[in-house]
Amino acid sequence: MNRRSVAGADDTAAPTHSPQEGMIGRHRIAVLDDFQNVSQQFGDWAGLQSIAKVTVFNDHLVDEDALVKRLAPFDVLCVMRDRTPLTHRLLHRLPHLRMIALSGPLTPTLDIKAAESLGITVCGTASSSTSQAELTWALVLALVRHLPAEVTSFRQGGWQVSFGSDLHGKTLGVLGLGNSGSLAARYAQAFGMRVIAWSQNMTAESASRHGAALVSKDELFGASDIVSIHVHLSDRTRGLIGARELALMKPRSYLVNTSRGPIVDEAALLDVLQQQRIAGAAVDVFGTEPLPSDHPFRRLPNLIGTSHIGYVTAGAYERYYGESVENIRAWIEGAPIRTITTNVREAT
Repeated sequence: MNRRSVAGADDTAAPTHSPQEGMIGRHRIAVLDDFQNVSQQFGDWAGLQSIAKVTVFNDHLVDEDALVKRLAPFDVLCVMRDRTPLTHRLLHRLPHLRMIALSGPLTPTLDIKAAESLGITVCGTASSSTSQAELTWALVLALVRHLPAEVTSFRQGGWQVSFGSDLHGKTLGVLGLGNSGSLAARYAQAFGMRVIAWSQNMTAESASRHGAALVSKDELFGASDIVSIHVHLSDRTRGLIGARELALMKPRSYLVNTSRGPIVDEAALLDVLQQQRIAGAAVDVFGTEPLPSDHPFRRLPNLIGTSHIGYVTAGAYERYYGESVENIRAWIEGAPIRTITTNVREAT
């Protein structure tokens, strides 16, 4: 087990999902999936030492039985986005759990109805409105200028092994014009690109507000030089992009996904890239995370892959962990803040 205890004694949490008042001894807090072992650098964790024992887990568990065994003693979980799904079944198997400190707004991987039925308080935090879009544009530039190949060649003593593509005058197709999508559209315009857009509920007026032209879904895939995905994962968007949509793309076009892996049919994307029917793709998000080390995506020369780092910045972590610590302290003191419910999906 890869974990690090920060402070405090190993007290036993109460045996039910009861309110925190009247608890004897310190609370037990588990910080999950801290892959880089940096959570304690952000937020006032030291201020919790007198009232809680904090344990940081740097690895990721998938097996539910292993998760139950690990998390059983804790009454507070601090979770990073949707790295560990908190399902109906898992929550019912954690009778000590009474508070979840979630980073960002509600995610589809946390069963908020189950949490409410069990009396578990869920609190969220603010999110970065720019980090995902910034990564999107970094990936766009890396794709069209073949930066991974050029950097690798340079380090090996080589010189100029590819030729890139210009962005000026090309077309960016944006799926979704929310926070990250609208920013990506602005970046594209700054580079002299034409922007077209589509989503299920988009109107011509809403697209125009962001300098984009509303088109049909098929037209977006057929006309774009770069397709960038910015819709949220939901039942409607799961599998939204499959073999049919990818077949519409131009041979020299690129696909960028910094939203969520299951929006794209991974098998269909793998086939298109292996057959070189599009120029390439950049993917930051996957159906299974962390991505298995032997996944074929890791071996494709025409795919740039990153490890879901769209929100992994110092500024975002300061918000996530800093406000999570505030949320935990407020809950312990009996006055929860930034609570999330079935009706309130973002922290206020």
